[in-house]
Amino acid sequence: MKKVALVTGASGDIGRATAIALSRSSFAVAITDVDDFGLEKTLAAIKETGGDGASLTLDVTQKRDIESAIREIKSSLGGHVSVLVNCAGNLMPTKAVDIPESEWDSIVDVNLKGTFLCSQAVLPDMIAQGWGRIVNVSSTAGKNVSTVGGVHYTAAKAGVLGLTRHLASEVAAHGITVNAVCPGLIETQMVSNTITRERMDDYAKSFPIPRLGRPDEVASMISFLVSDAASYVTGASLDINGGDLMI
Repeated sequence: MKKVALVTGASGDIGRATAIALSRSSFAVAITDVDDFGLEKTLAAIKETGGDGASLTLDVTQKRDIESAIREIKSSLGGHVSVLVNCAGNLMPTKAVDIPESEWDSIVDVNLKGTFLCSQAVLPDMIAQGWGRIVNVSSTAGKNVSTVGGVHYTAAKAGVLGLTRHLASEVAAHGITVNAVCPGLIETQMVSNTITRERMDDYAKSFPIPRLGRPDEVASMISFLVSDAASYVTGASLDINGGDLMI
């Protein structure tokens, strides 16, 4: 029986690339997002590669909805979630003095609270099985400051790194690894919706590797972290930013 992987935020470019990559690695892939149209596109791509998958509309800030989704995934794919990739995220460029409380809550809840709630929901089965992989999508913002997002995005992504380290220390004895990837500026719709093409090109020229990253490159790093080759890697944050941030 195939192991089941859950990818949240799978309507986005990184989430979609990750879901496809995991499907090609013989996982049955459950994909979730609030964007139904995007989910259909991702599921179709999985099916085109001969993969096995299921899609569910899910708001990762709602604990009861997450628990319901986990039950549905078990039923539809015939197994519990062994791999979780927390890709769900949102981004706003608002300056600190102008951020309304509702926007702060939205950015922090989706990026940080959602990562925690989804991880919490899959842990009991992973612990019972004695094996699991959790990969959280943070950002270079979590280690420095955001290139295009606001202070709420930077704070949330830094929180994801703290969550990753602490959770990794708690569950390592159960055969579960927890790691984060920290993409820099990646060629995604979320970025292009936030800044102009000209600004994206200017940033790219300033990087040691003078281009933007690709979603499939981030997906490849995630695929490594869930593989047996990374069985001794936990609590880590892996950078993928073209040399924009070197620490």
